[in-house]
Amino acid sequence: MLTQRSRYALRAMLFLATQADEPRPTPMNRIAAEANVPRKFLELILADLREAGLLISHRGKAGGYQLSRPTHLISLGEIIRVIEGPLALVPCVSRTAYRPCKDCKDEARCEIRIAMARVRDETARILDGTSLADAGAEDLAAA
Repeated sequence: MLTQRSRYALRAMLFLATQADEPRPTPMNRIAAEANVPRKFLELILADLREAGLLISHRGKAGGYQLSRPTHLISLGEIIRVIEGPLALVPCVSRTAYRPCKDCKDEARCEIRIAMARVRDETARILDGTSLADAGAEDLAAA
């Protein structure tokens, strides 16, 4: 299940995607208000996204945040991985944080592992294949 922190990150990034053509950075207060994210939470989330290279921050009176890349080059999967870590539901199928399950007798034949690998693959395919630009376009089409 997607955590509230991930939903906040996605909302903030989707809002920043609408501001991508603006030459000036978007102030944090505006992001918080428009994305409906508590400012204290947003500060931590934006710091994580900046450290991961998804955002550029500008200090000072005219400071704020901008996407580091065009909207079509930032995927929802990237954002969620920065906030949550691996997409895998169980550690034995994670590509970035693999750990064997303590109670598994035979990993190669484990039905749970086989099913969860398919879930991981499909989740990654969809999230990595959906950019901020795609998500924004889908929102507009659904409205």
